[in-house]
Amino acid sequence: MTEGLELRQLVSDNEIEDETIIPCSDRSAHKRYPFIGILLATLSSLFFSLCSVIVKWMIHVDPMELAVCRFVGVLLPVVPILIWKNEPLFPSGKRVMLFLRSFVGTTGLMLSFYSFRHMPLADASVIVFSVPVFVAIFAYIFLREPCGLFSVITIILTLLGVILITRPTFLFGNTLPSFGPEEEKHNGGWGAVAAFGATLFGANAYVLLRALKSLHFAVVMANFGIFALIQTFTVSWYFGELCWPQCGLERLLMIALAIFSFIGQILLTIALKMENAGPVAIARSADIVFAFIWQVLFFKEVPNIYSLAGAFLVVSSVIITGLRKWVMSLPDATPLKLRLQILAK
Repeated sequence: MTEGLELRQLVSDNEIEDETIIPCSDRSAHKRYPFIGILLATLSSLFFSLCSVIVKWMIHVDPMELAVCRFVGVLLPVVPILIWKNEPLFPSGKRVMLFLRSFVGTTGLMLSFYSFRHMPLADASVIVFSVPVFVAIFAYIFLREPCGLFSVITIILTLLGVILITRPTFLFGNTLPSFGPEEEKHNGGWGAVAAFGATLFGANAYVLLRALKSLHFAVVMANFGIFALIQTFTVSWYFGELCWPQCGLERLLMIALAIFSFIGQILLTIALKMENAGPVAIARSADIVFAFIWQVLFFKEVPNIYSLAGAFLVVSSVIITGLRKWVMSLPDATPLKLRLQILAK
């Protein structure tokens, strides 16, 4: 997902900042199996996409309550790491930034869960997964990082893709998707707003993570998991959405949601230790492919030409962005970098 993201969205940038440095313990394995990092990242996408399927499938449980289970899976992997490393949970001078990062990350994932429930799964996944492209905008605004022509082109392509997927009525007229249940059609507009909001919050989370890159990733993720559990539980309680899931399949799915989140997070963390961030970002785009497959297989929703075209634009932008990040991490004298100098600019 997204975690993304879910990343997409759930792996701290300080894990991938020094992306050319592979730990010694992982270096030999990386040489023996050069594609293992890509494979693990792809498997991570599989598990995160299955989390999205569970969120959409469990229509009797509010997405905010499901987010509580999701964040249990985020918190579990980092607790033993935090204890083993003996890192302070709330380091002095970083508490406000950790709070902000946790708030925007949690809000972004809550919005993404809402969009998964009220939009076609593939459309929501494509919009949420466009986070890496929008990071450039907020990095330019808040961190004064350069935003060159390359970034502007990928941003425009992504925005065009999002427009094709959401098809706003002031451009396309009343052309809402004709498939899906009535509730999904009715809330499709709000689902698109939530998906785009998740993207914006997710992009800001990445920018805040860059400001926290001096901290160990376990500290960042532990703060994120603790704050997220409190926020999602409070929101669910406030709106009266807390409930016991039905016996049998629903309870098993909630457990599976936490387990899949746990497995996806661990796989992504290991992948980033064994491989550069650029290729991992490209492999994570498999999340969108899985989303299209699950949408047709489980929900019998066939994407239309607008969704396919929009997905192509967004995935292309994400892949190009990941490729550029990888090329920039290569030594200047590398023949491949010399041949791809346009991407390195």
